[in-house]
Amino acid sequence: MRKTVDLDWANLGFSYIKTDYRYISYWKDGKWDDGALTEDNKVHISEGSTALHYGQTVFEGMKAYRAKDGSINLFRADQNAERMQRSCRRLLMPEIPTDTFIEAVKKVVKANEAYIPPYGTGGSLYLRPFMIGVGDNIGVKPAEEYLFSIFCMPVGAYFKGGLLPTNFMVSGYDRAAGNGTGAAKVGGNYGGSLLPGREAQQKNFSDAIYLDPITHTKIEEVGSANFFGITKDNKFITPVSPSILPSITKYSLLYLAKERLGLEVEEGDVYVDELDRFAEAGACGTAAVISPIGGIQYGEDFHVFYSETEVGPITKKLYEELTGIQYGEVPAPEGWIVKV
Repeated sequence: MRKTVDLDWANLGFSYIKTDYRYISYWKDGKWDDGALTEDNKVHISEGSTALHYGQTVFEGMKAYRAKDGSINLFRADQNAERMQRSCRRLLMPEIPTDTFIEAVKKVVKANEAYIPPYGTGGSLYLRPFMIGVGDNIGVKPAEEYLFSIFCMPVGAYFKGGLLPTNFMVSGYDRAAGNGTGAAKVGGNYGGSLLPGREAQQKNFSDAIYLDPITHTKIEEVGSANFFGITKDNKFITPVSPSILPSITKYSLLYLAKERLGLEVEEGDVYVDELDRFAEAGACGTAAVISPIGGIQYGEDFHVFYSETEVGPITKKLYEELTGIQYGEVPAPEGWIVKV
C-alpha cells in the first residue's frame, strides 16, 4: 500500500473524485472475459449502445470502511451482488457471479487503498459497480455485448454536524410503475426522480416522498432511500411493495431492530394518512445509513414525528449499531463483514 493520499478528509462531500484504478470486464459471444484493472476513467462505447437509447443499464452502491483495527471492511457485499443479478434479470442482461463480483470489488479497493478515509473521520470508500448494454445495436432488443465496471471514490461523513433530522414532501409524481422496474436498481428509476426531487428542494424540503403508484395512499420510498417508522409501541415498520427497491441497509436494520434492540418488526403498509402512529421515522440507504425524518408535508398537512431538531432514541441506537458494525467497533452478525 502506498501512503494515504493528501485529502481534506474532514470536508469530503459526496462528489466524484478520480482515483487510480477501476475494474472493467466485457461480455461477448456469450461469456465474460477475465476482467482487469485500468487507469482510464473514460468509457469507450458504440453510438448504438442500448444503454444510450433503451436504458439497458443497472448499477449498485456500496462502501469499504477503514476499521478500528486498521483493516478494511466490506459490508454485505454478497447482497449487492445478488441484487445486481436480480436487476440484470429484469433487463435481460447477463449476470455477474457473486464470487466474481466480490473479487472485483476487492481488487478495486486494494488498488485504491490510499483513498480510503482514515478511521475516525466518518468517511468511507464509495464503490459504484455498473453494467451497460454496448455494441452496434439499433433495434429495441437486448444488446449482444455488455460492459461491467467498478469505480470508487472517497466520500465524507453524510452528517457534518452530527445526525440531524430533515423534512420531506410527498410528491404527486410516481417513482416507478406498479409492475415496472421499481424493485430493480436501473438508471431510469433515477432519471425520473430528478424533477420531483428538485421541486421538493425548491420548497426547502430535503427530497420527495413517493406513494405507491396504484392507489397513491401508501408511502413507498423517500427520495432514493427506503422508509421506516418506529411506532409509539416500539414496533419497527417498513413498507412492502413490488415497486420498492429492496434496500440492503433496510434489511440490515430490520435484523438489528429485532435481534439487537428487541423490537417487533414488520414489513407492511404505511398509509400516508396514518402517520400519527409513528413516534420516529427515517429514510435508510447506503449513503447516509439513516436520514432521520423530522416531518412530512402531505398536501396542507405537516406531520412532525419525534422532533424537527433532535433524533429519536431508537433511530439513534440503530444508526450507532449499524455504523459500529461497518467500522469494526461492534461485533457483526455472521457473514456481514468481508475483509479485503
